[in-house]
Order: sequence, then structure tokens, then C-alpha cells
Amino acid sequence: MPYIPVPLKETLSISSLVTVHYYEYGSNFHYSGESHDFWEFLCVDKGEVEVFAGERFYTLSRGDIIFHKPNEFHGLNANHRIAPNLVVVAFCCTSPAMDFFRERILVIDDYERDLLARMISEARHCFLDPLDDPYLTRMRLRPDAPLGSLQILQSTLCLLLLSLLRRYQKETTVQKEKDTIRRKKDDEAYHRIVACMGQHLHEHLSLSQLSRETLMGRSQLQKLVKKRHDCGVIDLFLQQKTEAAREMIRENRMNFTEISQALGYSSIHYFSRQFKKITGMTPSEYSSSIKGLTEENSPSIKGLTEENSSDFLSDEKSSEAAHTFRPRSCRGIS
Repeated sequence: MPYIPVPLKETLSISSLVTVHYYEYGSNFHYSGESHDFWEFLCVDKGEVEVFAGERFYTLSRGDIIFHKPNEFHGLNANHRIAPNLVVVAFCCTSPAMDFFRERILVIDDYERDLLARMISEARHCFLDPLDDPYLTRMRLRPDAPLGSLQILQSTLCLLLLSLLRRYQKETTVQKEKDTIRRKKDDEAYHRIVACMGQHLHEHLSLSQLSRETLMGRSQLQKLVKKRHDCGVIDLFLQQKTEAAREMIRENRMNFTEISQALGYSSIHYFSRQFKKITGMTPSEYSSSIKGLTEENSPSIKGLTEENSSDFLSDEKSSEAAHTFRPRSCRGIS
């Protein structure tokens, strides 16, 4: 059976190194900035440094690594307190995988720190020029550079980038999975809340009772409802009652008093007031609007004539409600 070779696909292809530096700056060092058409990263080995990239400003500490995309203007300042040691590597790479590093600040682990140390050590054996000259634009090869030193530098840099890519993409995937699980749990909890409210539309429902029946804490209930509806738990319950009332009015099988009683309101006046707070209309106005949309001469709701309707509305304006509901600025629930 013949052997079948496996083509080697490169995720990252680094065509050339521009500079490899290890700086030990004083606490007052300032570099006004530059831009160039290749990639560059800066990693803090010791201390702290202030970095700007485009219009963004960062303070980096030990282990932080920032990537500057091609043509991004960037510079740095020591913070006048702690003298920083920095690794700065510039290189050319046009692989699409490099898009991951755009405007990224990551944190290296021990393995990646060891790879950086190998790069610095190999660069010292490979290049004539010192690694601490910030104004160096061309690195000259040693005539006696160890065999394969440039390839080792290239391979080590690839390993570093691939390690960061693999580790952070894995963490992103894990976080997405956690977010999906959390959303699923939130959805299930929310449906329990809504279902419980639906079972108690005919009566009063307190936050404590809802908490017990849904097996959820009061703060969890409030947080979940606030996130979904931007209002309080009891406010949502009153909205559900009002929606049930609207449905009953459209069905035209009960008068307003019967609807009020069916939904557990203490009085028809309180029911009407709550209905108007949420819908902007009294029950009779809502009923009229429904009739206008269906047929002009449909029968009026049982038990309410035009004559006593006006008396009822006038009664509403004079009675005091037990409490009010503000749909646009939901109050907290104690």
C-alpha cells in the first residue's frame, strides 16, 4: 500500500524579521512614536510602561504583551517610578491569522515567556548589533552566526504566536460555552417566572411568594426581570394582568366588573386606574377602540351603557388607588 504524504499547511508564515530588542530603560525614558508597514509586539519583562497605540492609551505590567498592527502609530513612556525591561520584536507576516492580534493586549504564560527568552538568546548569537538600541533600523548578521539561527528565530516566533492564538481562542470558546449555558439557565428561570405569574393572574402575588414558588432568590428574580424588561418584578406581573384584561375585553364575554373580579382586583376603580396607567386608555376607551376596528354596530360590553360609562369614568378620576404603576420608570420592589 503506497504512502500518502500529508501537505503541511501554515497557519502563520513569517517572511522576515525586522528587529529583535531587549531594552532596560530608565524610569524617565520617553519614545515619541513611529509607524511602519510591518507587525510589532512589545512585552513587559519587568516593571511597568505606558503605551499608546493610535488614540488608545494603556499601562502595561509584567507579562503583558501588546501588538501593533502595520501602519499603526505607537510609542511609549516609562512612568517615572519603575524602570521597565521590555522585549520588542518586529516582523513581516501577511497571514490572515494575524488579524486575531489586531488591537490586542494579552498576557503570556510560562511557556511563552520561555520562548521569548530563547528568541533573545538566539538573537544575541545571531546579530552583530546590540539589542538595546531603540533607533536601530537594520540588524546585521554575524559572519559566525550559529547554523540555522535565523530559522530558529523564525520558528520560535511562530511557536509564540501560535501558542497565544491557540490558548486565547480556546479560552474564548470556553467562555462562549459558559455564556451559552448561562443564557439557557436564565431562559429557563425566566420561563418559570412568567409561568408562575400566569398561574396567579386571578389573585395578588407578592415577591416573596414568587421567590418561593420559582425556587429563586429575590435579588435573582429582580435582576433577571430587570435585564429582560427594564422594570420591577411586580410591575411585570401587573403588565401581565393588564394583557389578560385586554384579551378578556376583546372576547366580549364579561363586563368590566366581572373582569376586575376575575383578575383579583379589590375594586373596579382600582382595576380601571391600573389599566389606564399601563395602556394609556381606560377599559371603556380600549373597548371602543376595538369595536371601531371590527364593526361599527357591534354590541357594547355587557352591563355598561354609554350613559353609565361616563359616570364610571368620572368616578375613576375621584377615587384613590392603593398604589400606582409607572411603566417607563419601574420602581424597585422591597
